[in-house]
Amino acid sequence: MVDKKSAEYFATQQKEISVSEFFEKNKHLLGFDNPTKALLIVVKEAVDNALDACEEAGILPDIKVKVKNKRDDVFTLSIEDNGPGIVKQQIPKIFGKLLYGSKFHKFKQSRGQQGIGISAAVLYAQLTTGVPAKVYSKLPGKDKTHVFIMHIDTMKNEPEIIEEYDIKDGREAIKEHGVRIVVDVVGRYRKKQGIDEYIRQSGVANPFANFAYSAPDGEKIKITRSVKVLPKEAKSIKPHPYGVEFGILLRMLKNTKAKTIYAFLQNEFSSTGATSSMQILKVAKIDKKAKPLSLERDDIDRLIRSMQTVKLQRPPLDCLSPIGKEELEKGLRKQYPDADFIFTESRKPVVYRGIPFIIETGIVYGGSLEKEKSIDVIRLANRVPLLYQLGAGAVNDSVVKTSWRRYGLTQSGKSMPSGPVAVVVHMCSAWVPFISESKEAMAPYPDIVKEMKLAIQNVARQLYSHLRKKQRAKHESRRMQIFEEYLPLIAENAAELAEIKKKLNILPIIQKVVKTKLLENERGAIDHIHKEKKGEENE
Repeated sequence: MVDKKSAEYFATQQKEISVSEFFEKNKHLLGFDNPTKALLIVVKEAVDNALDACEEAGILPDIKVKVKNKRDDVFTLSIEDNGPGIVKQQIPKIFGKLLYGSKFHKFKQSRGQQGIGISAAVLYAQLTTGVPAKVYSKLPGKDKTHVFIMHIDTMKNEPEIIEEYDIKDGREAIKEHGVRIVVDVVGRYRKKQGIDEYIRQSGVANPFANFAYSAPDGEKIKITRSVKVLPKEAKSIKPHPYGVEFGILLRMLKNTKAKTIYAFLQNEFSSTGATSSMQILKVAKIDKKAKPLSLERDDIDRLIRSMQTVKLQRPPLDCLSPIGKEELEKGLRKQYPDADFIFTESRKPVVYRGIPFIIETGIVYGGSLEKEKSIDVIRLANRVPLLYQLGAGAVNDSVVKTSWRRYGLTQSGKSMPSGPVAVVVHMCSAWVPFISESKEAMAPYPDIVKEMKLAIQNVARQLYSHLRKKQRAKHESRRMQIFEEYLPLIAENAAELAEIKKKLNILPIIQKVVKTKLLENERGAIDHIHKEKKGEENE
């Protein structure tokens, strides 16, 4: 006989789930779905925090990463920066409480926003080894380093401090100022798609930073900054009306301090002045003196549609901080010092759903890449390398959809091209649309893919021009060699047959003919590039 259970019984089974407890059972959602990736994610989250802290404090970053194999598949990771440090009271919450951070409510470009990253790394270490995290912090001008040894209470999503103390000097103390985190995690070390590659690509994306990395196999990677100036600081802006959704607008109407809907539009959004606010309200048929809390569902629905209809100025662009054309080139030259050709581009800002973004691209040819069969694609989002889900996302779509045969590379159908080439695609935005919370690939929205493809095509045209010049130079060099070798002999024999006793010097004539031919070929190549560009624009 089946034991029937009552509604009252089921009610007793319902429990509130802590966010830490949820991710404890679903750590794959944060990227900890295999040992190799897990090792990288822990380092990445700590380095991202370090770079953000240094930039916000106006300090050129010096990042130290050490990875030691403790035993079998257990590794000790140590990540240290020279940033402003963290005040003592905030250390436990930043490292021991998920969804605790300072950037979530700010609308600007940043590496992280949700306040999950570094606390999730502490949680992963706790789950896989049971060894508590050790966090060090020293503020500028202070003589003490604060040390916390801690776990996360997953049922309460609160830090659990095991030990806390201060040190003044010794090997453990931070010399000047900054933060260090040390954790033991279960992982697997591989060079490809691992920490080594992440550090190298971070040097390209952040050319103003120094990186010192000690790998488990004893290899040491040192990347010195190629730019000695910090990038322009991204400033927080208000949301743009084009990007707002019903639920968000409803929350904003409930929380605003504005007395009227007319003031609300001007105070809470960017690009809405007195005139555009009146236009929005006129189209929505809402009285400018109406109180925000008095709006009914139909009113809000009309307001949303009106905000998308009225022509508004684009949002401010100071919420973005791109790498920069010259800075990206310097970063690539550090990574590929023997390259034959490097070209970079930073495109004009574009707005998608009321959110501005900039696509930056670079292309590298030759040198150490000659060993590679297929092109190397470096994907960056807000200066952070994306090393997984290479076959998915906007960057993959834009590279594959580019007709590389036009630019001198081999490509079979809609697949990755082959050749000694590296392509960099960087998206910087106040909102990067990732496929998942693990932030491994950007969602392939058509407008974003289109902008990436246009950027790739532009640098690819420059590569084609370089390859054509290289090919012509080789061809003309061979022709010149033949002319110089045989024509003087022919001229000498012809002069002898014509009974001309004066010795002829025909080398200047040969050089003039070759130069004329080179100029003709150059004009032909330029015409071809213009024709290709026009064809791409028509597509």
